[in-house]
Amino acid sequence: MKIEADSPEDYLEKVPEDRKEPMARLRSVIKENLPEGFVETLNYGMIGYVIPHSLYPGGYHCDPDLPLPFMSLASQKNFIAVYHMGIYADKELLDWFQAEYKKTVGKKPDMGKSCIRFKKPDEIPFDLIAELSGKITAEDWIATYEKNIKR
Repeated sequence: MKIEADSPEDYLEKVPEDRKEPMARLRSVIKENLPEGFVETLNYGMIGYVIPHSLYPGGYHCDPDLPLPFMSLASQKNFIAVYHMGIYADKELLDWFQAEYKKTVGKKPDMGKSCIRFKKPDEIPFDLIAELSGKITAEDWIATYEKNIKR
């Protein structure tokens, strides 16, 4: 589901009614828990949290004109998605998240590489997403990105 929006606020206004509250709450817990250095933007048709060019001038290797992506939040056709590049790049963080999710929600997370899918908004573990959001600093993400990138 592509949402044409000019700002994160505009994006949230345009999501389906039953997703407005959980999307707004996810946005809030992410913003409140991300370490300094990340900036909220619209990126790839989603609400994104990136490292701006002022901190990482090289930008994203696939398109250096774009800032370095880290997290995103999106309303997809059949689910709400949180994309977290750190769990894609760091096996230890992925293992931690999957174990904590199972303890919190009672089942394995519905995931693909960096995507965490929530088909039932009432099963979103907001406190766990808040904790995940604060696990990696901007400096740590730049170091992980540079270690894993093949230019």
